[in-house]
Amino acid sequence: MNLAEKVRLAGVVGAGGGGFPTHVKLNAKAETVIANGAECEPLLHKDAVIMEEGAAELVRGMLLAMEAVGAREGVIGIKGKKKHAVEAVTAASKGTNVRVQLLGDYYPAGDEYDLVYNVTGKLIPPGGIPINVGVVVNNVETFINIAAASDGKPLTHKMLTIAGAVKSPATLKVPIGISFRECIEYAGGLDTDDPVLVLGGLMMGQHTDDLDTPVTKTSTGVVILPRSHHTIERKLKPAKSQAKIGKSACDQCRYCTEYCPRFLLGYAVEPHQVMRTLAFTGTGEDYFNQWAAMCCSCGLCTLYSCPEELFPKEACDDAKAMMRAKQMKWTGPMNPKPHAMHDGRRVPIKTLAKKLHVLDYDLPAPLVRQEISVNRLVLPLKQSAGTPVIPSVKVGDRVTAGQVIGEPAPKALGAILHAPISGVVSAANDKHIVLEK
Repeated sequence: MNLAEKVRLAGVVGAGGGGFPTHVKLNAKAETVIANGAECEPLLHKDAVIMEEGAAELVRGMLLAMEAVGAREGVIGIKGKKKHAVEAVTAASKGTNVRVQLLGDYYPAGDEYDLVYNVTGKLIPPGGIPINVGVVVNNVETFINIAAASDGKPLTHKMLTIAGAVKSPATLKVPIGISFRECIEYAGGLDTDDPVLVLGGLMMGQHTDDLDTPVTKTSTGVVILPRSHHTIERKLKPAKSQAKIGKSACDQCRYCTEYCPRFLLGYAVEPHQVMRTLAFTGTGEDYFNQWAAMCCSCGLCTLYSCPEELFPKEACDDAKAMMRAKQMKWTGPMNPKPHAMHDGRRVPIKTLAKKLHVLDYDLPAPLVRQEISVNRLVLPLKQSAGTPVIPSVKVGDRVTAGQVIGEPAPKALGAILHAPISGVVSAANDKHIVLEK
């Protein structure tokens, strides 16, 4: 059995973003394999902890992946400020054809387009993916899961950081399906009476006030802030209000575009032009929406660049959704060339944290080493790119830890779901499976 099949059977997906099934990437051919350890989201630290604690398994997973895709080189991208992580992976990669590349402390150094360019000097074609330039990129945690899969161990647990308005910010290894409410207790409990959770980080994460939201395969962490916090107030503003404000107030200053990391790499991303769609919905909408096609939704335009605190990122999200609905493809320039100010306009993480008003929450989140005990898990059927899995268990079934409880339809893109604990199935519907210990 080859590595890709072992990884498929283990249900491994990208651990740091959209959750693309990893076995698909391992069936490709590439020259370079990159481990993304940039971890750009302010306040989140789980990747740094993973590299400090599991450097040997990270390198082993990379070497296995390199062999599978035929790559000659492996590169671990880490911010230079993560000194302990740098030391650990440097020592672990000694004597192998895996090397460490230090990255600056700016946002978003972990964007695939930016990372591939910094490591290889190659620009991914507009609308393309890393494999188009002979590169496979995975999050550092994904490579550790690849190493485990090669030993026959399925993906059942997740590393994540609990940060923000909690008494003791922490990084935890938890079973998939545990609630964020339970995770917060391992971080000392809440430090606010009216919490809002931003899942995945303040810049690109999704907000909710439901503490019982379950951890999934793609969870990287959560930042909890009071509902009254300015950044949360902005995130909670209804979409119609965001668009109405932008329509009335955008003066086309271009700051959103001039700081856009994809624009600075040379791609035709111009959020200030997309903002025009808010006023010109009668004609020209299709044209102006095109300027959002290569947007990576990093959020810099909305949460950092705009002097009027408008919502260009959200306008770009809407534009991309419209393009998908109309099956529109990018038809613009295909030859990106980095902007002359590419290096000079990078946004330091400390500066970003100050703009977000979270410097007071910028604290270490050490690993909690005690075993995380759970009695109930809620396992969503969709935890990756592609289609939801189909339950292979029913209410009343007894399952053992590591057992397959859901699989994608034949030939469908998705990832097998395993039971993180032994227990009894108390619910199985078209949304989730619930396990009781």
